[in-house]
Amino acid sequence: MIFETDRLQVRKLILEDLDSFHKMQSNSNVMRYADGEVNTLAAHSIELSALISKYTLPKNDFWIYAIERKEDRFFVGTLALVKDGEDDEVGIRFLEEYWSLGYGTEICLNLLQYCKQIGIQKIVASAVDLNSASTKILARLGFKQVRKFINQELQLPETKYELYV
Repeated sequence: MIFETDRLQVRKLILEDLDSFHKMQSNSNVMRYADGEVNTLAAHSIELSALISKYTLPKNDFWIYAIERKEDRFFVGTLALVKDGEDDEVGIRFLEEYWSLGYGTEICLNLLQYCKQIGIQKIVASAVDLNSASTKILARLGFKQVRKFINQELQLPETKYELYV
């Protein structure tokens, strides 16, 4: 386990996550503000294996973790902590049926504590401006807007945020 909250825990992805991972990644509502693409089960199997293989790389700077409910260990989403140039960028994604339950805020609050523990001093996040759920979480946690731009893949306005932890 990487860290936990009252209701959730963050752990490394495993191959047994494939069905839920695929369900999340192939939902057009979930992917609308990410890259907008949905893929096949076979493509997601390859993607999941690639993400898992990164855990053993000596200088890995691309961590995608599973978020699961503590009560039943059910996969409900992913947490990303990746290098974007010099920045440590965070991102979360949930299966659609777990939206609006407070999981995003809960996981991000504890992520800030985890980042402090591992020595990260500043984190950044980007959110498409139309993604009100994400922009509300970032504002609630005290992230400051640092740059507005057009997301080239989606052709939508997006904002980059940062927070010193």
